[in-house]
Amino acid sequence: MSQISALRQATLGTLNPDIPAPDFTQALNDAARSMPVYGKRVMTPELVLLAFVRGQDYPARQLLAQFGQERGFSLSDFERTVESMAKARDGRSADFNFMAADGKSVPLSDEMLVVLDEGRAIAQSVDEIYVGTTHALGAMSQKGVSTSGLLQRHGITPTAMTDRLVDQALAKRLTTLDLVAEAREGSAQPVYYREGLLRELLNLLSLASDRHVILVGPAGVGKRSLVYSLALLIAEGQGPAQPQDLERVVQVGETALLDDPAKALQAGLRQAQGGLLFLPNIHRFFGGLGRAEFPKATKDLQKALLSGTAVVVGTTTETDFNERMAGDAAVAELAHLLRVPEPDERETVAILAVHKARLEADYGLAIADSSLKAAASLARRYLTATPLPASAVQLLHRACALVRMGQQTHLAFRPDTDGTQVDDDDVTLAASLMTGIPASKLSSDERSRYAGMVEHLHRRIVGQDEAVLAVSRAVKTARVGLKDPKRPVGSFLFLGPTGVGKTELARALADFLFDDEEAMVALDMSEYQQDHTINRLIGAPPGYVGYEGGGQLTERVRVRPYTVVLFDEVEKAHPRVLDVLLQIMEEGRLTDGQGRTVTFAETVIILTSNLGAEYLETTELSEARRELVMEKVKQFFRPEFLNRLDEIVLFLPLTGDQLRDILDLMLGKENQLLEPRGLRLEVTEAARAWLLAQNDHPEWGARPLRRIIRRYVREPLADYLLAQAPPVGTVVTLDVGPDGLSLSTSP
Repeated sequence: MSQISALRQATLGTLNPDIPAPDFTQALNDAARSMPVYGKRVMTPELVLLAFVRGQDYPARQLLAQFGQERGFSLSDFERTVESMAKARDGRSADFNFMAADGKSVPLSDEMLVVLDEGRAIAQSVDEIYVGTTHALGAMSQKGVSTSGLLQRHGITPTAMTDRLVDQALAKRLTTLDLVAEAREGSAQPVYYREGLLRELLNLLSLASDRHVILVGPAGVGKRSLVYSLALLIAEGQGPAQPQDLERVVQVGETALLDDPAKALQAGLRQAQGGLLFLPNIHRFFGGLGRAEFPKATKDLQKALLSGTAVVVGTTTETDFNERMAGDAAVAELAHLLRVPEPDERETVAILAVHKARLEADYGLAIADSSLKAAASLARRYLTATPLPASAVQLLHRACALVRMGQQTHLAFRPDTDGTQVDDDDVTLAASLMTGIPASKLSSDERSRYAGMVEHLHRRIVGQDEAVLAVSRAVKTARVGLKDPKRPVGSFLFLGPTGVGKTELARALADFLFDDEEAMVALDMSEYQQDHTINRLIGAPPGYVGYEGGGQLTERVRVRPYTVVLFDEVEKAHPRVLDVLLQIMEEGRLTDGQGRTVTFAETVIILTSNLGAEYLETTELSEARRELVMEKVKQFFRPEFLNRLDEIVLFLPLTGDQLRDILDLMLGKENQLLEPRGLRLEVTEAARAWLLAQNDHPEWGARPLRRIIRRYVREPLADYLLAQAPPVGTVVTLDVGPDGLSLSTSP
């Protein structure tokens, strides 16, 4: 491809916007805005040079100022001369346009086309794929450009420009960045030294050959920070010196990779010779034409691994490595894997302490030291979709933003935060916003609430005292920290006949723990009787239908880790599904189809079953009947499965009085539905007795009561409301008449 054709984009005769660097693009826009001032229709090199001189932040102006000091000319005099030339000279259109920021197409002169062409060549000679203002200034000094005479008279010759362009302080690189040079200049961000991992990395880089390293770990665990730490060590003279000094750590810019991956990689490799080339998300170079984001650069990277002229360090995830890179011969033979785990809570606090000063400067706030511990703790428990330390850093950012919002009195929907310091309460509020969990539930002081847990559950659960006590004991024990932090809050097997409150207790527990009975993942195990259905739980493996969607279990827990998981009729599940449940209860985590680890440490696991229900047909449970039920359970479940359960809870059939109490609860919910209309429902004792008498299947427990209320209460009420439209304050009375239930109203 010729230089001229490379400058063009799909729209014929228009400058490709990916060619000029951001500073040069801004200068071209400045020149375009000055054209009407000087009555020009075509952009010339003089107009662009004038923009360089007037742009305080342009690297080209800084270079001109340096030349002025060395050559003894005044930049203001130089500016007046350039302005006179810009006024006097009209360019000849090259039928080639620049699309300005305001959307107007600006004609470029034929000499501007030369500047762009030569500027691109100069940029490429110093391993840049973008044309910056310094490269364009070098092109303006070349023969054949109208500005060359002026520049050369001031000592700004092509040779002098070439010498200056190697100085990165003047020609800021966009294609690559030397992290060591940045550290020496003092512009690198501070990072936390993870000593153990750095020691391993330095050990691999000290090998006599084949020193390439692939850092493997989930996104957010600090793989890049490990490389930035290495660059700081090298800048301080503490890097590996054998078999050769690594004097630079060169990172290829993301924008350059996206614009021209092959040339960007080649530029990075040339810059990194004798040093280290850092490639984040290195898997993007692998996977073939179908999957690799940068397939045209794959061979160059493989050659670099083979030649060893630069040490290559890349980052990737376990899944991406296995799917894209593990089968590559060059990677397998020449690169070493270094797995980067998630830091623990203590180490995360230390990492946050390093970030603290920058956050305080960015937000203009003070951050209490205790809030760092709160951020690490809450992020570990509730923001499990993202690993530490990234989740804790995100949480601290959100807390800082909330406090800053609270200071802006004019702001709509301003949060209720006080002061200029971020404290534990601010972090808790931010965690509540990010997770949807009420802030009160995230508070560390929940003793009074858990003390009343049994009473709270009994507001919804009638009877089943043993079941409610067993669940409460296990949850309280976990909440005071007397459990394995990696395992679920509690794992329960609920046994009993249908309609006795097993599912309702799960909902009540979700309501107590999370203020939302819908904070529950309910899975009917009768739908998981086949071997292949396990993929529906954890997600299909790569290459199979549904891979992108995630699993019905893992995806929901990953997004909302603080939840109750209900496996209904667990005895109907395929044995492989039981193996998955065993792993959840034992290790507190699963790996989904996409290779992501999903933690269940903040979930409550509830399994329901009808095993042994034939021995639970009476409202009194003898020890002999209990043993018969447990014998059934032991025959079905493996010992290692049962040993992982915190409690096996037996539910008894409901008595007549208990069914009456449950009916009252259900009728109370009907009243809640009428409240928005300003109506109230009253049910006489006779009507209650009549409704209970309609239960033809008392062996089904409370389940028939829902159908009875829907048919005899809700449907007649709906007909009445549609026909009469009663006013606010109306009392609707349900009583027994000659033909069954009847409705009457009173104001």
